[in-house]
Amino acid sequence: MVDLALKMVLHDKLRFFITVAGVAFAVTLVLVQGGLFVGILDNATVTIEHLDADLWVTSKNTPNLDFVHDFPETYINRVRSNPSVERADNLILAFVNVALPTGAQETAVVYALENFRRWGFPWNVVEGDVDDLRRGPNVFFDDSATSRFGPFAVGDHREVQGQRLEVIGRTKGAKSFTTTPLAFMDYDRAQSLVPDTLRGKTSYILVKLKPGVNIESARAELRELLPYNDVYTKADWASRSRGYWVKNTGIGFNMFLTVFLGCLVGVVVVAQTLYTSTMEHIKEFGTLKAIGGSNGDIYKILARQATLSAVIGFVLGAVPSFLLRPVVERAGLKLMIQPELTVAVFVGTLVLCLVSAMVSFRKVAGIDPGLVFRG
Repeated sequence: MVDLALKMVLHDKLRFFITVAGVAFAVTLVLVQGGLFVGILDNATVTIEHLDADLWVTSKNTPNLDFVHDFPETYINRVRSNPSVERADNLILAFVNVALPTGAQETAVVYALENFRRWGFPWNVVEGDVDDLRRGPNVFFDDSATSRFGPFAVGDHREVQGQRLEVIGRTKGAKSFTTTPLAFMDYDRAQSLVPDTLRGKTSYILVKLKPGVNIESARAELRELLPYNDVYTKADWASRSRGYWVKNTGIGFNMFLTVFLGCLVGVVVVAQTLYTSTMEHIKEFGTLKAIGGSNGDIYKILARQATLSAVIGFVLGAVPSFLLRPVVERAGLKLMIQPELTVAVFVGTLVLCLVSAMVSFRKVAGIDPGLVFRG
């Protein structure tokens, strides 16, 4: 059966190449689109995931991390009064204007804390010491800012909201969903940049609970203390932020449409080529039935042909997808092809190719074994 299936599928090598090329194209399309989708959503919550906070206190009905609604910074005293809380700090997230040496202006997203090291943030410092942010008009920029700000180095100065700040450090891998560059500075410094809106205000309260404390119980207690705020676990806040972008920007539908088209291409190509090959070998299948072969034997042959197309096509499609990652990174995007996504695409490719084989099977299953004895 294996030899017969292999001989049939390789009888016309050009047709087989077209089959696996169609599968490979579909696999590449789905893997790249899926990897970009995961990468974009990772940017939307990368700072949430890296901040060492168990709970996030936000203003009421804040839709996601970047759409900030400030509230009084004194609310932190209520949080710290809870016996379940080990530590809590205010976090400011604000959009500011940065004047470039060229005379142009760009926007940056500022993250401001009193003590960055206590929260393990930022997580990938390439150069500089975050503790120095408290020692003057200083700022850290992420390396991704180069695409917007142009080259910069530690020791350079940039005018942020009209204040001259010294660049004392660089980070790597801190990106936002909107690709707006990230900056890090002292909490008081951030308030002084935009005093009209930030003086006496905060964007979030980060909460670290004592060891052994039940997170849901602590969350309920903080909700009672802050009835006009929302309290989220890290996982819930990240999920809410990702969900907003998926539902409100169309990237979720775009992902679905691309996957659907990729699957459609794969199914059509495999079904058409297997059907054509089957029709060319209809007498061979008739001979098989005439000597006692069952419909199950016939489907095994077709299934093996489909499996061969799926495996080879998947390999040919997956390899260039992984090779594209450094190219995509140079364009300022993330292509995150996770093992779970790879396995899901492989299983999906195999299933769709086997389903495509049913088109040919329905035709062969009904042939008359006497066909082989006719002229």
